[in-house]
Amino acid sequence: MKFLSRHFHAFLIVPSLLFFFLRLPSLFEPNWYGDEGIYQTIGLALKNGALLYKDIWDNKPPLLYILYGLFGGDQFSLRVLSLLFGIATIIAIFILAKKLSENLPHLSKTQAKNFPFIVSLLFSILFGSPLLEGNIANAENFMLLPIICAGILIVSEKTTHGTRNLFIAGLLSSLAFLTKIVGLFDFTAFLAFLIFMNFESFAKIPILLKKLWWYPIGFGTPILGTMIFFFAKGAFKEFYQGAFTQMIGYVGYGNRLIIPQGLLVIKMILLTTFLLVLFKNRNRIHTSILFILIWLSFSLFNTFFAQRPYVHYLLVLLPSFCLLSAYVYSLVIDQILTPKTLYTKTPIFIGGVLLFVVLLVHLNFTLYTKTIPYYGNFINFILGSKDVTSYYEFFDRKTPRDYQLAQYILLKTKPSDNIFIWGNNAQIYKLTNKLPPGRFTVAYHITAKKETLDETYTALLKQKPKYILVTTNSPIPYSLTQYVHRLNIQEAAVYERTY
Repeated sequence: MKFLSRHFHAFLIVPSLLFFFLRLPSLFEPNWYGDEGIYQTIGLALKNGALLYKDIWDNKPPLLYILYGLFGGDQFSLRVLSLLFGIATIIAIFILAKKLSENLPHLSKTQAKNFPFIVSLLFSILFGSPLLEGNIANAENFMLLPIICAGILIVSEKTTHGTRNLFIAGLLSSLAFLTKIVGLFDFTAFLAFLIFMNFESFAKIPILLKKLWWYPIGFGTPILGTMIFFFAKGAFKEFYQGAFTQMIGYVGYGNRLIIPQGLLVIKMILLTTFLLVLFKNRNRIHTSILFILIWLSFSLFNTFFAQRPYVHYLLVLLPSFCLLSAYVYSLVIDQILTPKTLYTKTPIFIGGVLLFVVLLVHLNFTLYTKTIPYYGNFINFILGSKDVTSYYEFFDRKTPRDYQLAQYILLKTKPSDNIFIWGNNAQIYKLTNKLPPGRFTVAYHITAKKETLDETYTALLKQKPKYILVTTNSPIPYSLTQYVHRLNIQEAAVYERTY
């Protein structure tokens, strides 16, 4: 640690290389993950001139799809980009931890100096391995970097006095929000920290707002620009519904308790109560600890916002969790090496918060259980002791079938021929380099409401796809009288248009 602390750049090589080798197998995964299949198809559509939301649709803000569009939906390219983003994120979390270590209480100089090293190592392991689905090029993989960079500016001493830093921090937070809407919570967490640190009295609130207003202005500027773009393209309604209003039903799915959003109301009350406790004691809590606790509380709310146990949701919790975990670890090590009496309840409180977070995550999420076999599968494949089919089946037993379907379509169609997939494996569109006949890439989007069913039916009548692939057990709601059943590949049926 002494050597590494004197050689800042030398140490960053360690977590970066660790992260690289943990992520390396992800570059060679087959096209198997459903959400990525949607992003890939949208990226392919954007490359071919489609307008997002109006011509091709999904329920997230546009920035993730723009990234996929830049590479035409190519999975390998996006996985490489995700890996590079990950390394940059490790560097960013190291810098943030280094800034926070200057105000960490109850630690010796040695442990405070080691703090950023511990944070970045823990972060690289959790973010690099598939334990939290970091191997998938999801929105969370790309939004963590601008969020952490915004955090660096927020905790910098000059931030509260410099409008430029606040504005840039707002821009960075906005990029995260335009990647996935839950970036709003990180923006709010940093804003709350700024208010806590600069609040003097209610009478001086106008002065406080004048001091901090460049942060929300920076946040709102890219969002306003995006709205103007889609308005100018005549697609503002589709953009607004896809990026924002569709989230209402999504969030309400798991938050019903007596009333539609009852559980969400309880979570908001708990968050508000915790923040009020921090606000009341803000002058007795060290700056760095206050920043970590505020960020952690909003990140925890973010993770449980939709009340769905998708493990990649935990990635947004990762930065603040690693900061708090590394601090508690440093406290314990410092206490072991140099036993002393802690005359404050803060360490006990912080340890309790960390334990609560771990238990809450453990009770509500199932981490990826095949993390170690994941690397064994990769090693066996590159050494030639596992064939391609077995390698693909490790990720999903239906993956070899999807590749067989794609191969059949490529052999039987011309570039101008269309296909329609009734299922939730949009990656077949990308594998065949073809686009869906309508805006929607998967069956669960088509069946969301009667309007989407009717819209897809109209698109089918217009496009007249040569092949229809039924890859789900859910019966197709459209007539197949103009199609003949050609074959089954495993449980998937292939229908060809007769006229």
